[in-house]
Amino acid sequence: MEKLSIIVPCYNEEKVINLFYEETKKVLDKIKEKYEYEIIFIDDGSKDKTLDKMKMLRNNDKNVKIISFSRNFGKEAGIYAGLSNSIGDLVVLMDVDLQHDPKVILEMIDGINQGYDTVTTKKIDRKGEPIFKSIFSKMFYKLMRKLVNIDLVQGAQDYRMMKRKVVDAILSLEEYNRFSKGIFSWVGFNVLYIEVENKERVDGNSKWSFSQLVKYAIEGITSFTTSPLKISIILGFIISILAIIFGIMIIIQTIIYGKDTPGYASTITAILFIGGIQLLSIGILSEYVSKMYMEIKKRPKYIIKDKID
Repeated sequence: MEKLSIIVPCYNEEKVINLFYEETKKVLDKIKEKYEYEIIFIDDGSKDKTLDKMKMLRNNDKNVKIISFSRNFGKEAGIYAGLSNSIGDLVVLMDVDLQHDPKVILEMIDGINQGYDTVTTKKIDRKGEPIFKSIFSKMFYKLMRKLVNIDLVQGAQDYRMMKRKVVDAILSLEEYNRFSKGIFSWVGFNVLYIEVENKERVDGNSKWSFSQLVKYAIEGITSFTTSPLKISIILGFIISILAIIFGIMIIIQTIIYGKDTPGYASTITAILFIGGIQLLSIGILSEYVSKMYMEIKKRPKYIIKDKID
């Protein structure tokens, strides 16, 4: 009998965790003749009663496992911890808020049985999402497809089922700064996309603010491409050429018309423009240097406070 591992990162989800378990258990009961299961809850430093809810579920179901972090390390750390501690032949990664419908697990298993190594979901719409988030997401994917040499599919979710060999490949990438969407695509393998409608959370609010989304986008771009550095080089080269041309024009103008007093507005504009480009280039470079700094320190991606197998 094969084993199915379900990884569920959680942060302040006391209102939905029981409902998630009930809905997921209904699906697992339908496949219990073929699959054993484990549900690995990752408590990412929750400040509410999420951990207490997990322990109550564990008391009633020994297939529930708990990993509790010493503080909030972020979803990427939760994903990595879950994958590292899973033992299933098939591994499912999903959110606890029921935006990822547990019933889709049955379709995922069908996809695996068809020979695919990974089966993941793809949203066909963004109903219920704030307009700014939808627009920002589309811009991000367009930019990533131009800058990064990996196939990032528009609307692809973290909700996926993977064979053990795919999980092992993902875990072999040990970088500290992790961008899982990119890593999932980078490792390759045969992938089946299941189209699903966007679902709203059953309770509570999204933990992702706009600033966090921007930070996540920057993380994704700088984790998989050095194109921003090349762009800053190109901008510097263009500005240098323009400066030379402008200098030649001033010399010619002086020879023909005599000494000319430079305009205040044009001088300030040029200084601000060049200064802005310099600061932008330094910022891009600093982002890459900071990543190197974090990688060199070799800090753990998370620290476990409590673990219940």
